[in-house]
Amino acid sequence: MNDKKTIDWRSEIDGASRRLAERAGHFLRETPLWKLPAAAFGVAAPGAEIWLKLEHMQVSGSFKARGMMNRLLANDIPESGVVVASGGNAGIATAAAARALGVPCQVFLPGVSPEAKRARLRALGAEVLVVGELYPDALAACLTRQKESGALLTHAYDQPEVVAGAGTLGREIELQGGLPDAVLVSVGGGGLIGGLAGWFEQRARVVALEPEKAPTLFRAREAGEPVDVEVGGIAADSLGARRIGAISWEITQQQVQHALLLSDESIRAAQQWLWKELKLAVEPAAALPLAALQTGVYAPRAGERVCLIVCGANVDPATVA
Repeated sequence: MNDKKTIDWRSEIDGASRRLAERAGHFLRETPLWKLPAAAFGVAAPGAEIWLKLEHMQVSGSFKARGMMNRLLANDIPESGVVVASGGNAGIATAAAARALGVPCQVFLPGVSPEAKRARLRALGAEVLVVGELYPDALAACLTRQKESGALLTHAYDQPEVVAGAGTLGREIELQGGLPDAVLVSVGGGGLIGGLAGWFEQRARVVALEPEKAPTLFRAREAGEPVDVEVGGIAADSLGARRIGAISWEITQQQVQHALLLSDESIRAAQQWLWKELKLAVEPAAALPLAALQTGVYAPRAGERVCLIVCGANVDPATVA
């Protein structure tokens, strides 16, 4: 791929979509797109429509499968296989892709990662190594191992192939339902919002949502450049990157106007609502878009079509209710 500053993201995403269809059509799923009236969510916006992109039903339980498989298919994989650091979802997606391709996989996890994600990784045949408490600790250990082994590094969010793979989700939404007016998406390191903003550009309003306790993009915008932030809270296992990715930073500076923050309490309430009302068992990171609607942090206009990205479901169901 080209240098990040000159990438034609729509072209790269089209290419990723073709690659995945031709070489991994058996692996990925076309996930459902539900369209419901705003009133079904208690949102007062006459004629507004809320779309739920149920990407938590993707292979490996999150959108990450798109980018991780695209990364593996776009590169030669050495005998030492692939290695990744992850809060859980990127590791699960890499492990699933590696198993599908028959190559070894090592996953470095932080201590904050839940046991449900660790168990899933082991079931996929990955070697699991828990290092430190937060994602940056796992990443440092992962980079050291990659230099020692020569394995292909799959970054959780900051590689062009990963971002382009994530962008195929936006392409799929448009093919399924047409062009939404707004797309609400959770942000950790930024791979997903980078891909979505790269696909939709200014044709749809892409809105960044972050927990108050993990505000990587929000703080970067305050500072005018990516900066390290303290991370914690209910969604730290999925949205626990300490710094927004360089690729996402470049794309969002051009294509994303709004970066909004949500409390842990509102995220938890939205997660519980999704289970109680729609029987969707998802992780906290997947509940931020609904939390933004229910708290009024994002208020749809009359007649607006708002797409909520339900991004992951690697969660212990017992913790959802």
